[in-house]
Amino acid sequence: MPAEFTSLRPLLFTVYVPAAAYGIGMGAAAPVMALTALDLGASPAVAGLTVAFVGLGQILGDIPAGQVVARLGERISIIAASTAGLIGVLLCLFAPTVPILGAGLIIVGLSNAVWGLARMSYLSEVVPFERRARAMSLFGGAMRLGFFVGPFLGAAAITGFGTRGGFAVQLIAIVLAGWLMARLPDPPTAEAATPRPPLSLIAVARAHRHLLLTLGAGSLLMGVGRASREAVLPLWADHLGVSAATASLIFGVGAGLDVVCAYPAGHLMDRYGRRFIAVPSLAILAVAYLTVPLTDSALTLSVVAIVMGIGNGIGNGVIMTIGADIAPDVSRAEFLAAWRLTHDGGFFVGPLAISGLAAIGPLAVAILTIGGVSALGAGVMARYIPVFIPWPRKID
Repeated sequence: MPAEFTSLRPLLFTVYVPAAAYGIGMGAAAPVMALTALDLGASPAVAGLTVAFVGLGQILGDIPAGQVVARLGERISIIAASTAGLIGVLLCLFAPTVPILGAGLIIVGLSNAVWGLARMSYLSEVVPFERRARAMSLFGGAMRLGFFVGPFLGAAAITGFGTRGGFAVQLIAIVLAGWLMARLPDPPTAEAATPRPPLSLIAVARAHRHLLLTLGAGSLLMGVGRASREAVLPLWADHLGVSAATASLIFGVGAGLDVVCAYPAGHLMDRYGRRFIAVPSLAILAVAYLTVPLTDSALTLSVVAIVMGIGNGIGNGVIMTIGADIAPDVSRAEFLAAWRLTHDGGFFVGPLAISGLAAIGPLAVAILTIGGVSALGAGVMARYIPVFIPWPRKID
């Protein structure tokens, strides 16, 4: 068993600051992905699809990420992921065509998958159970803080260097985050004395199929509910005739609450259990989605965005915490990769579902459907979290 941190302070510059830096890079690049595709001659539809390539890359990266981390360890995996991320961002920065831009974004997604899993696996090892939720929520909150700040730094870079300035900020952020996190050595584990070949994702899925088909379904539904707001709020704002600048401000208010809610949510999870946060998070999102079609102005939509931000914010770190709780001591990294795939799959499917449903019917129906999905996710979490994570939990 690795030595555990009795305080989260030693992780400040090796986990949380790098996470914020990495989030800054993601936030700076997010607004310019579609714009760069448009500059390269893509149609609006193709430009919108290009943005989904990061999510696609992350899903593809989840498949081998567990074996990579199990084989190489957290530190080398971070170095490899950061190097891949640099290559991906450089392709985006200098892409002469849309296909090359898309390839760069997919590589960035692959990097995100390995990078995130390595840090999740590390925190699972070194943070004691009684502080685990706070550690994971702070990690998620640091990423969200960076994603919130990133567009502002990206805007400054765009002013000086053009549309692709956001990618330049991401390049610097990945270098800084990778360097900071690579300084920390791998924790000793029980597996070090008995080396074994890493398990494949299929083998992990077979061994834990009941858990992944039940609690994992809740994780997927939570991913759908959390990711869909990135499509719902701008699309409904446009439906109401709200300007792009105002729509961005509305989204930013909700995003800011993600950061504010991170640590309190982790504290409550450590004290009252994972279900205490997971179920209300999804229930609040469900209510917010079901209310969106009732809004008729920027003001009322802003109120709903605030509610949605609270629902999303209190869920910061809950999926990572649950994953750390249920991960076996043996094949921990491989299992966490399979667990992350459930949530990342939901993040990828959510916005695509909104787009597809809106294409064949009224936008309001698409939004109400996501509200129903979020409510279903709350029910699944309420049913299965106690099955796999009984509370109060006995600590050995």
